[in-house]
Amino acid sequence: MTNILFTAFSNRTDALELASEAVKGLRERGIESSTHFMDQDDSPSLSSDSLVISLGGDGTFLRSARLAHAHGARILPVNLGRVGFLLDVPSNQIVASVQDALTNPLVVERLALAISIEGQTTSDFALNEVVLERARVGHMVRVKTFVGADEYLTYSADGVLVSTPTGSTGYNFSAGGPVVDADLSVVVITPIAPHFTIDRSIVVDSAKTVRLVADNKPAVVVADGTEIGVLEPGQAVRVSQSPTPVRVVYSGAFELGVRLRQSLREGHA
Repeated sequence: MTNILFTAFSNRTDALELASEAVKGLRERGIESSTHFMDQDDSPSLSSDSLVISLGGDGTFLRSARLAHAHGARILPVNLGRVGFLLDVPSNQIVASVQDALTNPLVVERLALAISIEGQTTSDFALNEVVLERARVGHMVRVKTFVGADEYLTYSADGVLVSTPTGSTGYNFSAGGPVVDADLSVVVITPIAPHFTIDRSIVVDSAKTVRLVADNKPAVVVADGTEIGVLEPGQAVRVSQSPTPVRVVYSGAFELGVRLRQSLREGHA
């Protein structure tokens, strides 16, 4: 039997109310579910058969995707935000969308990133992007970039990011990077506010490992908006394709063209 888990932050009263209504609506149809607060320390019990329903904006979805990815579970993103570019299910269609997901196993697999900091044994995960950025406001950092064994460009900038196709419409887009079709197995390297250097993005095969080196100053490593480490000068972060993708429940509204017309237009209204 599929374990159904709604995820939300405890300070989002709208999400909690919707979760309560959805749990009740599903129970009336003989389907049990529960709610997990993303800002609490307890770890829910999940498996590859589980269905995670994210209730909130893109930030909630990214945190929920991390949770689902760790267990190989599917994730269904419900949009409660204003733009919600990554989210495709309207809040008034939750119960119907969950029922459809239970009967239709179709998913889209989104490329994710595996992150490791040199000198550390732990690894991390990102669905959108990894950023190596300046440690102090008002100071640039010099970042050397490597793809595989090849040295690429060195940037003096606020930082350098490595984005997935899914994340290409987020920080990468704001930094001037391209929108990339999620069906492509590539990653995008984009400098953030570079000083007197090339400001164009570089698109490379996702099978290659990207290495970012903090060349002259300490720098902060950020994955999907969360700080995960600090590099000393000369230290590097490695970014490679995760061996397992993020499994997102498919709907027609998840297609890139639909999201471009709806979300980006609304975000710039």
